[in-house]
Amino acid sequence: MKKGKLVLKDGTSFDGYIFGAEKSSAGEVVFSTGMVGYPQSLTDPSFHGQLLTFTVPLVGNYGVPPQTKKEHDFNDFFESERVHVKGIIVNEYSENFSHWHAKQSLGDFLKEWDVPGITGIDTRALTKHLREKGSQPGKIIVDSKDVPYFDPNAQNIIPEVSPKEVKIYKPAKTTKGNAKKTIVVVDCGVKNNTLRHFLDRGITLIRVPWNYDFIAGGEKFDGVFLSNGPGNPALLTETVNIIKKCLALKIPTFGICLGNQLMGLAAGAKTFKLKYGHRSQNQPCINTENENCSMTSQNHGFAIDRKTLPKDWEVWFEHANDGTVEGIKHKKLPFMAVQFHPEACPGPVDTENLFDQFIKLL
Repeated sequence: MKKGKLVLKDGTSFDGYIFGAEKSSAGEVVFSTGMVGYPQSLTDPSFHGQLLTFTVPLVGNYGVPPQTKKEHDFNDFFESERVHVKGIIVNEYSENFSHWHAKQSLGDFLKEWDVPGITGIDTRALTKHLREKGSQPGKIIVDSKDVPYFDPNAQNIIPEVSPKEVKIYKPAKTTKGNAKKTIVVVDCGVKNNTLRHFLDRGITLIRVPWNYDFIAGGEKFDGVFLSNGPGNPALLTETVNIIKKCLALKIPTFGICLGNQLMGLAAGAKTFKLKYGHRSQNQPCINTENENCSMTSQNHGFAIDRKTLPKDWEVWFEHANDGTVEGIKHKKLPFMAVQFHPEACPGPVDTENLFDQFIKLL
């Protein structure tokens, strides 16, 4: 393995060894405390533009599953059709992998997508540093080939993960669901498993670009879904203006992750950058309606400022650890959103019933 270096914008550096693509790369350095699910995390569009640190010590030991596709041209075992991270940071990369489903090593998978990884990093020390100083731009440097720092929150990167045209998905004839409704999916970087959840429930989907005004475009639908995605929600003024139309027309609307933040902005609230965000599959959230606690999968660096939420809206879920807003709901109208990922992949499925709750509003 070639020697490499991880350098943070504050000057902190860590020496390591390169696997995957032997290239320098820059992005926002963040960490995830999840124990499993690296194939899904690497292909999650919400990680677009980031250097992802895995706090679990050993990564790569179960390899990477095949990149096969069945229905609707979705990858069967990934959350999109490509790797979105700018690089990964691990304590120990396992070159030898063992799993009945694995088809290639993590290193070969990263090399195929031209993404570097760096191993031999004291990820505990790095994570403690990020918790104290906050997530920040950084870069993996190989062969002394320096690259400029890149902050994915300083510009609108949604066009890089959103489709360029409208696409319609029909549920399979064999699906058990029979909702027979149509939903517009505002795709800011939607995960494949979210689409599967709707299709499995008999929903027809109209998947649209992040800035497509589907109301002015004359699309016929019963409800609207606002997807997850990367970057700073405050930069998506075009999307927010479209959502404002949905709210004004009282169209049933459901948001996840970035979609939660966008709904909050459309309602009149403000968002703010969390110090180091929530990224893992073990985040506890409290439902304020019944005080039930659910374990959730999360991947976000921004949150809604509860003090700015209009009086006709309420906090639906809050984080059990830091009290941040994890979901909002209108007090009377059919608008609901959560900051976490009820579709999981990876993670617990405690809250997947939220898809059913939304469909009942259609």
